[in-house]
Amino acid sequence: MKAIFLSCNQALYEEVLHEMKRLGVRGYTGWEEVEGCGMLTGDPHLGTNAWPTMNSALIAMVEEPKASEFLDAVRRIDAENEKLGIRAFWWEIGGTL
Repeated sequence: MKAIFLSCNQALYEEVLHEMKRLGVRGYTGWEEVEGCGMLTGDPHLGTNAWPTMNSALIAMVEEPKASEFLDAVRRIDAENEKLGIRAFWWEIGGTL
């Protein structure tokens, strides 16, 4: 099982949720408005007058092979929207209680 943390431009959040539903990925917690700035490229998303855009984020616990399918979908969304920004980070986790 993988814990997948995803942060994206707020404009992509609905598309991410759609892909999760399509793949049957359940069990997530989402935040629709978060601030952030990428490590290498992109503008800050701070919700201010100078930087008005915002990000959204979520964390999902996903079992294989759905985790790989979901990450592939995130890569596709990123390739199609490279100016908007989306990043996913994952780590292996144990089961649930």
